[in-house]
Parts: sequence; structure tokens; C-alpha cells
Amino acid sequence: MKKFFCSVFGHHYVVSKKITHHIKEYKCIHCGKEVTTDVSGNLSTLTPELQDINKTLEDLYQKRHRAAQQVA
Repeated sequence: MKKFFCSVFGHHYVVSKKITHHIKEYKCIHCGKEVTTDVSGNLSTLTPELQDINKTLEDLYQKRHRAAQQVA
């Protein structure tokens, strides 16, 4: 029934994780489909490869901002 709702009305995505200011992961509240923003800003299905890329990017982003805050 939930997939039927999404096929008729479309997905209702909410942010499930913020990777950086520009890259986020989203999850549909009805069917649980997960997507992420790609290089061009479009939504792409969240694959294990993209999850790994997002995790690495998040680690680098946090280290960079943590170092910048300690210097300031």
C-alpha cells in the first residue's frame, strides 16, 4: 500500500543525514526509499558505493572544520 501511495503521489523525502552543506541523504517517509544528492545536485538512488563516498566525504568535511575551529 505504501509503494502504491508513492507511485500515485510521488515520494515524500525528508533529510535523514547531512553530509556537508550541499550534500544530504534523504529517505521517503512512506516507502523508505533512500536517495542522495549527486555532483550536479540531482537526487540519485543511494547505493552502497555512494554511501561509502558520503561517509568518506563526511569524515573529511568534519576534520577540516574541526581543524579550522581549533585554529580560530
